[in-house]
Amino acid sequence: MAEPLRFEEQVRVAALYRHPERSIAYPYLSAFTYPWEALDGLADFIRSLGASLSPEEYDRPADDVWIAKTAKVAPSASLGGPLIVCGGAEIRQCAFIRGSAIVGAGAVVGNSTELKNCVLFDGVQVPHFNYVGDAILGYKSHMGAGAVTSNVKSDKTPVSIRWGSESIATGRKKCGAMLGDFVEVGCNSVLNPGTVIGCHSNVYPLSSVRGFVPERHIFKSREEVVLKRGD
Repeated sequence: MAEPLRFEEQVRVAALYRHPERSIAYPYLSAFTYPWEALDGLADFIRSLGASLSPEEYDRPADDVWIAKTAKVAPSASLGGPLIVCGGAEIRQCAFIRGSAIVGAGAVVGNSTELKNCVLFDGVQVPHFNYVGDAILGYKSHMGAGAVTSNVKSDKTPVSIRWGSESIATGRKKCGAMLGDFVEVGCNSVLNPGTVIGCHSNVYPLSSVRGFVPERHIFKSREEVVLKRGD
């Protein structure tokens, strides 16, 4: 039987995002060990990538904003650049994208949802009253209504990723959640600064999550994080 991955290996880009074909940002992300390291240069990467996109496939309604012709964007949505919205994505009524964001193919950004400095892999759903800031959401991850990523600590000190007695310093004062592929976050949950959730894990509604949740686990409370049955 293979040895279990160490904590610092479980929170790496390669462990959290196992579908490189499911994001146009993956070639950029894969250059980093940890996903939060990609946040600083994300805006410049989006501008560079956007300039290379085909005008036959993407409209450019404003400076540094590229929208796939097959995407659906509600007239009431506010789109700030740099921004790329990929094919088949849906930006619904009153969505607020502040910029430095990639919305993957087939993703849904819903009513009154706000995005800032983030990557949404293909198939991600943040459909109702969500805030996603300084965060990376893996393939087909989903945040229930009212679930948010908190990206700044109340004392404004740099964020660390913690699991038990272990920790990894991010060196960032703004660091939201890193969700692996197929993560499910329940309604009205708060993902505190520096939350990392492994692939195929679930978070109960009304949760306050801090630190690391291993893959294929269920976060019921801080005191009760259990392995999924059959996994």
